[in-house]
Amino acid sequence: MTAPNPPSVPADRPDGPHPHPGTEGRTPYLVGLLLAGRRVVVVGGGQVAQRRLPALIATGADLHLISPATTPAVQAMADAGELTWHERPYRDGDLADTWYALVATDDPAVNTAVSAEAERERVFCARSDDAAAATAWTPATGRDAGATVAVLTGDPRHSAALRDTIVDGLRDGSLAARRHRAGDASRESRRGSVALVGGGPGDPDLITVRGRRLLADADVVVADRLAPRELLAELPEHVEVIDASKIPYGRFMAQEAINRTLIEHARAGKFVVRLKGGDPYVFGRGGEELLACAEAGLPVTVVPGISSSISVPAAVGVPVTHRGMTHEFTVISGHVGPDDERSLTNWEAAARMSGTLVLLMAVDKIGAIAAKLVECGRPADTPVAVVQEGTTAAQRRVDATLATVAATVEAERIKPPAVIVVGDVVNVLAPAFAGS
Repeated sequence: MTAPNPPSVPADRPDGPHPHPGTEGRTPYLVGLLLAGRRVVVVGGGQVAQRRLPALIATGADLHLISPATTPAVQAMADAGELTWHERPYRDGDLADTWYALVATDDPAVNTAVSAEAERERVFCARSDDAAAATAWTPATGRDAGATVAVLTGDPRHSAALRDTIVDGLRDGSLAARRHRAGDASRESRRGSVALVGGGPGDPDLITVRGRRLLADADVVVADRLAPRELLAELPEHVEVIDASKIPYGRFMAQEAINRTLIEHARAGKFVVRLKGGDPYVFGRGGEELLACAEAGLPVTVVPGISSSISVPAAVGVPVTHRGMTHEFTVISGHVGPDDERSLTNWEAAARMSGTLVLLMAVDKIGAIAAKLVECGRPADTPVAVVQEGTTAAQRRVDATLATVAATVEAERIKPPAVIVVGDVVNVLAPAFAGS
């Protein structure tokens, strides 16, 4: 898309529009260049080149970089064989047999010389310093699901803002949802299938882009209690939402019933999204649901989610690993406590580990768990952080030790869902988060 006025400076300039003589009244013609296997020359190995090179590499172009020096990131591209780096200054004749050129040095004389050769050789050339002297302008671009959005306006910042708005709308389904897509081949291909989507730890912004896109296409959504509730409010009226909540020691939908629901609706030709909290495979029984659907002959897509075991501690300033302190962390379900004969967790081994312990579904058994850890060798003064409803507006953190955590949880009336972190990492970032 284009705006009525052409850009006064290329999008590489971060400091806003600065009109150049000769750009006024020049209307660009947007076109997609198929550069696979064709020679493309980039002159300059600095920050501008670093931003532009990944998109050029993605085209499959025969990419040549000419520069005496590069940034470390650009050198890594060369070392990986993604481009050919000619470690020298530009020389006249470097654009021979070239289809497209990008000039990105901080030397105006070099940029002018490259532009002059490009003009003689009839090579379209973009310049990072002078739009008026260029024969090509780089739009603000973004991609989503095979579509490329390109925006040119009179202001690079405006172009980038428009690009971001459009791409975000495509990714979260808000733009696509405003039009009928009966002819959308990708959507039609999903009918009669199931997607297991990890919704993340609770904040609706922490679902993945793919997960949000599939949710926007759903005919039926089977949602967990811990899935981001705000996302359900965005669904169109025709989408059927089925509550598959499992309240600890309370009302719940049996797993077998959930499996049947997924299968029945998919067999009816619907696209079914199973929206789960966290990640489908981290204590989410996603594996059972996939097996049930596969045995029924249904195609299943699995979309990983951000697990609360990592993201919730991070949200309150607790890194589960920290250099010089711990290089490991272990995630344990506290659903079956250490005093239960059915327990599959070796709590003695957990106590002997020097790394961080992250406990999920452990609120009601934290007293027994803490006592077992101390009994098996963990110091009683080991720091503990309990985070209730992490990443949501109701997020709350309380701190304790293994010796005091049971009484603290009771006194603070902590309720599930909560993530419990055990280890020295609990306090490592405390100074940085003080008063935040």
